[in-house]
Amino acid sequence: MMYEDTAAVGHGTSADWEWARAEDWQPPSELDTGIPHTARMYDYYLGGKDNFEVDRKAAQAAIAAYPALPLLARTNRQFLGRAVEFVAGRGVRQFVDIGTGIPAVGSTNEVAQRVAPDARVVYVDNDPIVATHARALLAGHPAGHTSVIEADLRDPEAILGHPALAAAVDLSQPVALMLVAVLHFIRDEEGAQRIVRTLRDALAPGSALILSHGSPDFASRESAAEGARIYKSASAPLVLRPRSGVEPFFGDFEFVGPGLVQLPLWRPTAGHVPTTDLPDGWQDVSAYAGVAFKP
Repeated sequence: MMYEDTAAVGHGTSADWEWARAEDWQPPSELDTGIPHTARMYDYYLGGKDNFEVDRKAAQAAIAAYPALPLLARTNRQFLGRAVEFVAGRGVRQFVDIGTGIPAVGSTNEVAQRVAPDARVVYVDNDPIVATHARALLAGHPAGHTSVIEADLRDPEAILGHPALAAAVDLSQPVALMLVAVLHFIRDEEGAQRIVRTLRDALAPGSALILSHGSPDFASRESAAEGARIYKSASAPLVLRPRSGVEPFFGDFEFVGPGLVQLPLWRPTAGHVPTTDLPDGWQDVSAYAGVAFKP
């Protein structure tokens, strides 16, 4: 079922300030810099500086196998901004962003609190480097209510029961659950569908699920296989799923238009229903994206 669209998308997602930089913090003592980390590799794809040599080497190998990776990362960041703006425009004032990644311009709290200054945002990530950066950022830019939880998506009960979540979010009211470019690091045998179902079931009617997910449907078989091979040595594996493996994550939530589509095609401009025509080079952006609401 398609959820009726009545909201307009307005502003862009740029900012007039910078996020925390690498020189603003000291790496936590428990941080393992000898293994490529997916969040730091993603930071490299976005052109960030918050990564180590091991991350850069792995990211460069991944780009060699799949040259569209940096474009995919930028497109995913843009989708996040458009989706948050859309959902905030529908009146949702609570956002739980799981698998946050290293903060970058256009992140959830920046977009949500620009639309609605009273928006409450909770970031959840299991990487100490992410928590360090996010807390440094929030200390310098305390506008709005934003908090950071160190927790693992693989343990959704711990996330839902975390005192910091309870302090920030009222689960009896609509919440935007954000799983943006994170579920493709969870294996089926780790209970990926169960994890998302547990989180969905905790949400009140009117809540939203914002989700993007890597897929082999748009890349060559060779590129998809090589990407999966490279990520075997990283902090989490890469599990690319076809559309039939991504759509069930939404359960009985009702999609807003245009539904579950290739990442660049999710509402690329305000009020425009995208076509299947993509500019040269964008056809290889191998991921799906969608936003759906709980009836």
